[in-house]
Amino acid sequence: MLGIIIYVNYSYINNDASKYSWLQKFGISYFLYLVPFALAYLMQFIFYPSLVYFKNKWFGFLILSAPAFFAFRVNFYSFQHYILQHFLADKNIYWLAITNLFTKALLIMIPVAIIWWLKDRQEQNLYGFNKTINTKPYLIMVLLMLPLIAVASNNSEFLKQYPAAMNAVGDSLIFKKLDILLFELCYAFDFLSIEFFFRGFLILAFIRLAGKHAIVPAACFYCCIHLGKPMPEAISSFFGALLLGIISYNTKSIWGGLIIHIGIAGFMELLAYMQH
Repeated sequence: MLGIIIYVNYSYINNDASKYSWLQKFGISYFLYLVPFALAYLMQFIFYPSLVYFKNKWFGFLILSAPAFFAFRVNFYSFQHYILQHFLADKNIYWLAITNLFTKALLIMIPVAIIWWLKDRQEQNLYGFNKTINTKPYLIMVLLMLPLIAVASNNSEFLKQYPAAMNAVGDSLIFKKLDILLFELCYAFDFLSIEFFFRGFLILAFIRLAGKHAIVPAACFYCCIHLGKPMPEAISSFFGALLLGIISYNTKSIWGGLIIHIGIAGFMELLAYMQH
């Protein structure tokens, strides 16, 4: 299923969304996330016919609402007009990028926190906010990824996307080091929101209803948010999401996954800065 989606996206679809209205962009994003997410649950009936989670109304609500939360996050730009009016012209794009990262992180964390408060606060801590006892395995995983990141950093497609600050602001990012540091901190905060959503909410809110069967659909969803990035990154994101989902499922914590995610992203940023 994902192979077909990836092939069609990179072979036939123009990812320029400027010609669409906000509602159209939201609908396209929602459909792109919902289909693989829901189908991954449905297809598990082929292998596990006794599954009953689709009979649960709350499960149906979560299936329909999770892609909507993320589609809204992806397409939220209401603050742009304010930024353009109130910040100096030479830093408009920079502050747009900063605000974009911080605001969108909150937009995905707040509705998930509300769902936890309404439904799961008696059963577990806020999705994934448990202690991680041993961080050493996660640090080793990051180090094992370094050679692959070093090879990728020589790729022209990689350098079009990274470092994230240059991709967001352009080659004119000749600001103070504090400007770059603030961007990277907001970038890390955005990663926290992603881990909270995909390895917290999509795993730990769903395992009470679907158990281990929540891992693959969450990975399919995660893969589809990477469409438009370099194809190897989109493909590898599925397998990375499987690993992080398994970690979250077994530890009931997002911190291990966050260490891996931020560690890999941090090295990608550093090597990309060095290449540029």
